Amino acid sequence: DWLEIGTIVGAQGLRGELRVLSASDFPQRFTEPGPRWLQRSPQSPPEPIELLRGQGIPGKNIYVVRLAGVSDRTAAENLRGAKLLVSDQELPELAEDEFHVAELIGLQVFDQATGVCIGEVIDLRTAGNDLLEVQPLDPDKPPILIPFVKAIVPVVDLAGDRLEITPPPGLIE
Repeated sequence: DWLEIGTIVGAQGLRGELRVLSASDFPQRFTEPGPRWLQRSPQSPPEPIELLRGQGIPGKNIYVVRLAGVSDRTAAENLRGAKLLVSDQELPELAEDEFHVAELIGLQVFDQATGVCIGEVIDLRTAGNDLLEVQPLDPDKPPILIPFVKAIVPVVDLAGDRLEITPPPGLIE
């Protein structure tokens, strides 16, 4: 029911501003005021909180935000490690061939040439290009990182819970 949009990584200054490492492709989630949800620990339930303002730090995937009720450095430091969330009902519209990370996780990955199932998408990493992290069917094998580009992942079938890849030699082995 929730999508993580960022992790609070520390305080910024003395007046309660927070540094947030983004896990979202949508900057407006940190710059446009409005309701968000705060999860202080993995065991705690999300609680509503108001984003008052925010701005990105150029060249980094970090935003400096102000949240209602966080007015000094101590309060900000106490939120280190907390997650900022939005409801999964608040997904922005995407262009064709764009996907939300939550839609990709859990998809079965098939080699298009052989039809063989390789594994399941367990995460999406950002490192220049997006990389699908795929857990092979053999749980003893380490995850495989597959560049999430059209040439390698030509088919994403959300309705069929699958994607098809055309891996270059050596990518899967």
